[in-house]
Amino acid sequence: MAAALSLDQVSKSYGDQPVIHGIDLAIAPGEFTVFVGPSGCGKSTLLRMIAGLESITSGTLSLDGARLNEVPPAKRGIAMVFQSYALYPHMSVRKNIAFALETSGMPKAEIKARVERAADILQITPLLDRKPKALSGGQRQRVAIGRAIVREPRVFLFDEPLSNLDAELRVQMRVELAKLHTDLGATMIYVTHDQVEAMTLADKIVVLRAGRIEQAGRPLELYNHPVNKFVAGFIGSPKMNFLSVSTLGVGSQGIRLELAGTQLVLPARAAVPPQPTLGVRPEHLLLDGDIAARGGIELATVHVELVEHLGHSTLVHARLADGQALTLAFEGQRNLQRNTALRVGVRAGDCHLFGTDDRLIG
Repeated sequence: MAAALSLDQVSKSYGDQPVIHGIDLAIAPGEFTVFVGPSGCGKSTLLRMIAGLESITSGTLSLDGARLNEVPPAKRGIAMVFQSYALYPHMSVRKNIAFALETSGMPKAEIKARVERAADILQITPLLDRKPKALSGGQRQRVAIGRAIVREPRVFLFDEPLSNLDAELRVQMRVELAKLHTDLGATMIYVTHDQVEAMTLADKIVVLRAGRIEQAGRPLELYNHPVNKFVAGFIGSPKMNFLSVSTLGVGSQGIRLELAGTQLVLPARAAVPPQPTLGVRPEHLLLDGDIAARGGIELATVHVELVEHLGHSTLVHARLADGQALTLAFEGQRNLQRNTALRVGVRAGDCHLFGTDDRLIG
C-alpha cells in the first residue's frame, strides 16, 4: 500500500560540517517525486537518509505519521534500487530477486508467486534462469527493480538507476518506469541529475542546491514559474538564456529596459533594480515575421555563430551586438545559416526578470 512520507526540518552533518540543511517536505501516497540537482547538492545523501543508510542528525522523518529516525533499514518498509544494480553474480535472476524473501523465512510458495509476478510486470520471465553476466545493462536494471518489487515496500527509492545505460535505453527505461509507477500505484522517490528524466517522470520535482530545497512543485510549475535563476536555468533543455539589461524607467505601458542598444517594454512588475537579468527560454524566441504575428516584441538583431540541425528541431547559437550569447530553439527543420543576421523577438508573457539576488521579480 502506498504511504505518505514527511520530512520535518531534517538535517545531516558530518562532524561539524553540515551537508543537509533543515529539509521540510511532504510526499503524498502514490506520488512520484524526483530529487534533482547538480552533483554534490545532497540528493543521494537525502535518499540514503530516507532509506536508513545514513543517520539523521536532527529533525524527523515520518512514514504515515510514524517516526522512522531510529528504525533499522530492513524494517522501514522501504526498498532501494541502486545505480550499480548490486546483483549477486553467482546467482540466477530468480535467486537474485528472491534472496531477501528467502532470508526472511517467507514460505516458498509465496516467494515463487511474488517472483513470477514481478518478472511478469518487468517482462523478464524468460531470463529467470540466467546469471547476471548473461544480461544486458537494461535487463540487469530490471532485475534490480524486481528485487525491490517482491518486497512489496511502502516506498520505492531509486538512486540514479539509468545513469549506466546508453541514451536510447535510458529513454526506453524511462517509459517503463512510468508504466511501473502507474501499474503499482506506489510511492516512489527518484534521484537524478538529468532534468529531462525529472520532467518526464515526476508528479513533483524537488530542486536541490547545496543541501537545501530551492523549489518543489509540479514539473510545469517549475518550468513556467521558477522562483530564481538557479531553478530557471536547471529546468528546461536547452537552458534558459540570461541576458543583462538596464532599467530605463517605468511608464504607463510598463517597465522600459535596454538590451544591447534595443529598448523594450515589459508589463509593470514589482520594483526593478537598475541592472536586472532578463530570462528567456530558447524555445520561446521568435524570428522576423513571427514576432508581429504572435504578438511579440523585438529584442535584438543577432549574429548567428552556429546552427545545429537535429532533424526534429533546430538549435541556433548566436550573439548580440554587445557580445552576449543567445541560444534559440525551433521545432522542425529551419533553413538557417551561420554568419547571418536574424531579428529576434519574444512575447512579453514569456519573459522572466530576476533581481540582483537572483530571485524572480514578481
